[in-house]
Amino acid sequence: MRKKVSIIGAGNVGATTALYISELDIADVVLVDVVDGIAKGKALDFMESSPVRGFHVNITGISGYDEIANSDIVVVTAGLARKPGMTREDLLFRNAEIIAGITDQIKRKAPNCIIIMVTNPLDVMAYLAWKKSGFSHNKVIGMAGVLDSARLKYFISKELSISSKDIQALVLGGHGDSMVPLSRFCTVSGIPITKLMSEEKVNELNERTKNAGAEIVEFLKTGSAYYSPAASVAEMVETILKSTKRILPCGAYLSGEYGLKDIYIGVPVVLGPLGIDRVIELELTKEELNSLNSSAETILKSIKLIDTVI
Repeated sequence: MRKKVSIIGAGNVGATTALYISELDIADVVLVDVVDGIAKGKALDFMESSPVRGFHVNITGISGYDEIANSDIVVVTAGLARKPGMTREDLLFRNAEIIAGITDQIKRKAPNCIIIMVTNPLDVMAYLAWKKSGFSHNKVIGMAGVLDSARLKYFISKELSISSKDIQALVLGGHGDSMVPLSRFCTVSGIPITKLMSEEKVNELNERTKNAGAEIVEFLKTGSAYYSPAASVAEMVETILKSTKRILPCGAYLSGEYGLKDIYIGVPVVLGPLGIDRVIELELTKEELNSLNSSAETILKSIKLIDTVI
């Protein structure tokens, strides 16, 4: 049987994710949106492009949850998008209620799936989905680290005028202003970026990475990024469904790794067919660990604020 991926939310992120996954030709896609007709219309539009784009999977659009049954992966993109001047934390309470309701539906309709959380504030929403679902923590994953690292790779490639394919970059921590780009682990064909650009330039690119989402929001005025988040989700889905066991930075539950417990935060993990196969624990410097702890404190404060929803 062909694999099945359901995407909750047919807005820009969800719809683009559906298209990217379909073009990988690895799974049928169910696109869900509570607004009647939105998901169905977009799914039909995607399918009418299949003779041109050459994919052979099926995309179905629905406004309920019945058809997510037997999904291998459920991607959650539903929720409110950021507006200019709005931080990810501003979204906390409004999106927590939305995610709590969606998670209840996933638990009932697709109890054996892996959940990939995309809705912001991402680390907190992943924790909420894990708590509400009762799933094993390895089967609830946050998307952010793949996206943040991809953005840093792009900025490095533009600065050095080289292909991004030769770049390895790593961003840990929460998906937001407190993220932790690790320059020590950023290389170009094995060459540390600190050998290819000044410390000042490295710090500049790190700061731009931290503010990359907000930069796009400022340009768009009435929306937020969707191509790069969707591409990041598609990479995670492909890794899981093909069982390639790649190491990717993802929002993962920690139970003592890096000295952190009972929290979702971005760290490198091995992704496998059952979700997170294992967390890779790097030996961080004191400064790096302090930055990661500061990021964790921001997430934990938000988790405490939504205790009533959990």
